[in-house]
Amino acid sequence: MDVLSRPADEFVNDGMVEELWAMKAVEHAEIHFNLLCSVDPRQLHLTPYDNEIYEEFRRNFPDLDVSVVKEADLKSGEGKAKWRAYVEKFNRLEDFSYGTLLRADATEEFQPDNAILV
Repeated sequence: MDVLSRPADEFVNDGMVEELWAMKAVEHAEIHFNLLCSVDPRQLHLTPYDNEIYEEFRRNFPDLDVSVVKEADLKSGEGKAKWRAYVEKFNRLEDFSYGTLLRADATEEFQPDNAILV
């Protein structure tokens, strides 16, 4: 059996891979933040699938309070599996499998102590 065809949950990321994902997520966050600050967010579309991504997010996480996200809700075994299944639905997007950087508290600035890498 080819190693790449094995289930993802059989693999554990080493620290360097996690760090590289975090760096890429921060790079994307900076670009998106600059866009959000320069364009009316109601008029901004980051992908042709923005509405579908949001609707699918709400179907998969109907009770998740995005104003204050608890890291444990997304990083538990069940949370990781649920997040992975959600993200996999968008595998047609180039960067669908990159780490996702979230603000833990949406009322606060993006800072290391207010960021969750999923």
